[in-house]
Amino acid sequence: MAIRILEIIFFFYFASHIPITLFIDLQALLPGNVYPPVLKDLLKWYAEEFKDPMMLDPPVWFKSFIFCEALVQLLFFPVAAYAFLKGGCKWIRTPAIVYSTHVATTLVPILAHILFYQFPMKPHPGPQTLKERFVLVSIYAPYLLVPLMLLFTMLFASTYNSNFKDGNGSAKAKKKN
Repeated sequence: MAIRILEIIFFFYFASHIPITLFIDLQALLPGNVYPPVLKDLLKWYAEEFKDPMMLDPPVWFKSFIFCEALVQLLFFPVAAYAFLKGGCKWIRTPAIVYSTHVATTLVPILAHILFYQFPMKPHPGPQTLKERFVLVSIYAPYLLVPLMLLFTMLFASTYNSNFKDGNGSAKAKKKN
């Protein structure tokens, strides 16, 4: 039952990530004329409300993460959403491990940047106070926490890892003991 709840969480995470990537995140890479004004306004509102200048004027290193999101992750999102909606798809294990380690690794510099970088006030003000920084961290944190949950599920849940049977280890490991 607990695994099924995690699979549903993973399904919603991946399914929701498709429109977020297409309509919001890729605005940092693609020419402005690609998006209608309503989506550009939504991004501007978000960046101003949550003081996230990285989305309006992304540093090169941040653009490289979005580039990976566009070329690698976006292709994985519908596959993963399908696998977790269906549930128990053992074939998703290795791609999910690769995805989760990649995304968790990219979130470390993003969160460090949010917490420690001295953002300028112009042209797009970033977080200045500790509260503003924590608010912005709370926006990005699920993109670290869910991939870590996914990684641990793929590594340790018997549903996805044949080396663990009911949490007691494999039959081969029991024989050696």
